[in-house]
Amino acid sequence: MYEAVHAWPDGDATVARLANTAGEYGYDGIVVRNADDARPDHADEDIDDDVAVVEANEISTDNPQRASGFVGNYRERDRLVVVGGGTNAINRFAVEQERVDVLAHPMRGDGDFNHVLARAARENGVRVEFDLSPVLRADGGERVRALKSLRKLRELIEQYDAPYVVSATPESHLHLRAPRELVAVGETIGFDAGMIREGLAEWGRLIERNERIQSEEFIEPGVERGRYDEDA
Repeated sequence: MYEAVHAWPDGDATVARLANTAGEYGYDGIVVRNADDARPDHADEDIDDDVAVVEANEISTDNPQRASGFVGNYRERDRLVVVGGGTNAINRFAVEQERVDVLAHPMRGDGDFNHVLARAARENGVRVEFDLSPVLRADGGERVRALKSLRKLRELIEQYDAPYVVSATPESHLHLRAPRELVAVGETIGFDAGMIREGLAEWGRLIERNERIQSEEFIEPGVERGRYDEDA
């Protein structure tokens, strides 16, 4: 299982602090989803060898045309490409792009999600994120709205069998929660325990898939270079 984090300078803790804490909590690794202009340099940090650190990029813009350019730039470079949602235009753009791995926090701000977007996410293999951070760290009206949004999103994802991931979107090691804790939170707000576990595990499946696709052996789905390939 992986957790997708914002590390310093996009968050309040270093990559090493986040990675090592995640390892203590039972995660296989972390996805560092910093914005491109806040990418951390963690080459010299002391990170547990058993915890994987995967570079990603969370694209943040309200303009679908600009987002398209960013996706093209980052697709070949980064292991995962994440589009930060929160407006109807960006949500629609993200789920219609096969090159996008994850639509993050689609219900944030003025964003909404409906059956059309759920179908598009399923058809294009774009994972929709269940962002649990408002449940964990917000209160009052913000928390109530987040609960309603998550319920609506869950019903759509289940109805249309769209792919998804789960995250608490930590911006500090203090925000990290063990998988069992996120399962408990999920069950409290109406999720099945297995759904939370699957959403955390899906980050790892995406990473493995993209590693294979980006390898020299991969040609197209179902076709890979082998020992008898003349061009190998």
